[in-house]
Amino acid sequence: MAKIVQTAGRNALGTFAPEFAHYNDDVLFGENWNNEDIDVKLRSILTVTALMAQGITDSSLKFHLQNAKDHGVTQKEIAAIITHVGFYAGWPKAWAVFNLAKEVWNVDAAEDAAIDAKAKHQASMVFPIGQPNDAFAQYFIGQSYLAPVSTAQVGVFNVTFEPGCRKMKYRW
Repeated sequence: MAKIVQTAGRNALGTFAPEFAHYNDDVLFGENWNNEDIDVKLRSILTVTALMAQGITDSSLKFHLQNAKDHGVTQKEIAAIITHVGFYAGWPKAWAVFNLAKEVWNVDAAEDAAIDAKAKHQASMVFPIGQPNDAFAQYFIGQSYLAPVSTAQVGVFNVTFEPGCRKMKYRW
């Protein structure tokens, strides 16, 4: 394992608080992070967990999330860790950490925006949007959704079209 070296304390505090900078750079990140009794991946997970439990969601947590990612924690693992700790440390804390973790693991913002837009649209509707209308997809360009409103006696369905979805033109 490569030795972990930290200079943030000296860089940020310089001569203002040299003793604190020493403890930060040489003891906390020097001796503690280089102790090989537990590996750095587990140490990273423990640090994220401890910061989350305290409700710390500033740049230090983002740094440690990035550190966890750099030491092999996957997006799937961090999501499970945050969810698990959320039950013990608090659900609002989990939400706050997820927002930072999504930035660190580069979750596609466009994909999230599309999901949010659909959920917002659904909330404004009387009828549900339903499931993708795959059975009739051959007749449309784009995505449509089909939701049964009633199946008693006569089937009643709500059809929702995404922007740009239209019927295909056929030449007979």
